[in-house]
Amino acid sequence: MIYWLLLALAIAFEITGTLLMKWSGVSGNPLGYFLMLLMIALSYITLSFSIKKIALGVAYAMWEGIGILFITLFSVLLFEESLSLTKLLGLTTLVVGIALIKSGTRAAKKTVEVQHAGV
Repeated sequence: MIYWLLLALAIAFEITGTLLMKWSGVSGNPLGYFLMLLMIALSYITLSFSIKKIALGVAYAMWEGIGILFITLFSVLLFEESLSLTKLLGLTTLVVGIALIKSGTRAAKKTVEVQHAGV
């Protein structure tokens, strides 16, 4: 359970860091770039701890995919960026892809467990 919490923190740090990058560019405040670097570093550190028990493909897909989803949504809300039908379709496809990667990893793990139990 702690590894999933670490993954959630990695995602939150990534989202925050990326939004700070945009905010710094728009506002011209250089402090945002320092905070962005800190958040991105924390994101990679917590991601690296989470993959000790979570499959790398699953963790990375969730980290990147959920990050993109929330960054896009927050960009629309905070920076008045557009949200087209094409973007919505892309985000929907992204969520479906993450779910398929996660369920495929779970199915593969069960297959390996069954094969080892029979040996």
